[in-house]
Amino acid sequence: MALDFSVPREFRGLLRLGTCSWKYDTWKGLIYEPLKTYRPDDYLVDYAKKLDSVEVDQWFWSLFPGGLRLPDPAAVRLYAKSVPDDFVFTVKAPNSLTLTHYYSKQTPQNAAFAGKPNPAFLDHDLLCRFLDALSPLESKLGPVMFQFEYLNKQKMPTKEVFFERFGKFIGAAPKGYQFAVEIRNPNYLSPEFFDFLRGHKLGFVYLDGYYMPPIGQVFEKFKPETASFQVIRLHGGDRLEIEGETGEVWNRIVAPKPGGIKSAAKIVRANAKKRVLTYLNLNNHFEGSAPLSIGRFLDVLAGKKIDEEPF
Repeated sequence: MALDFSVPREFRGLLRLGTCSWKYDTWKGLIYEPLKTYRPDDYLVDYAKKLDSVEVDQWFWSLFPGGLRLPDPAAVRLYAKSVPDDFVFTVKAPNSLTLTHYYSKQTPQNAAFAGKPNPAFLDHDLLCRFLDALSPLESKLGPVMFQFEYLNKQKMPTKEVFFERFGKFIGAAPKGYQFAVEIRNPNYLSPEFFDFLRGHKLGFVYLDGYYMPPIGQVFEKFKPETASFQVIRLHGGDRLEIEGETGEVWNRIVAPKPGGIKSAAKIVRANAKKRVLTYLNLNNHFEGSAPLSIGRFLDVLAGKKIDEEPF
């Protein structure tokens, strides 16, 4: 039986629920029809009947030796056509914009690129080309998220240097878009960081996972309110571990994280009181099944208790 993702009345218009990607056959019975045979391009139509937002991760992976990859125009048009007019995509900007250096792990034939500076880092023309490629989404395009890796001192000497470089970049960015920042260095979290986001009207991305402190701690310490919207990404930790536990069958909770869910609900409630829109993006790697995690979040938002044991 498919899950009910109805948002409580008081949060409608102030909360958008989505998952990180959507092409999972093991979501049959949760989002997708159990007996239906799905082709890769079929999932989104049925997904959009249940949820009103989704995170597009696939265009993030764009920095490769020998050339940059931008979204396939045909895929963008298909996504736009597959969802209703009130649906919204949250999109991760290409890592060719946010990586200071090429990844250290490269294939043997591309070993010369390992760890070398990325010439496209914060490139204005590349951003314009990317946004132009997204134009078929029109009003269905929501926040464009700049996900930065752990910026150590070798990659970025200080956060002040980051403010200067990114500030210049985002100040020249095309207008009319919602931009948000996900940082993966907890040392950047400071009043100065949130002042910087606020000054440029950039949304803040709460991240559960990787090097970051629990989102509840970030909320309590900083109460970040930098734009008319925020994004919460409940991502999870070691993906290899949870992939081993699930066998990449994403239809049950195997690693319950009630603390993250309760914190997300607390942030959503606080944002709603201030009329700040929250996008909540759930990953399978968070607890084992993004749709079931959304159901657990909605239970908490409605004041219900949730199980803490795997089921």
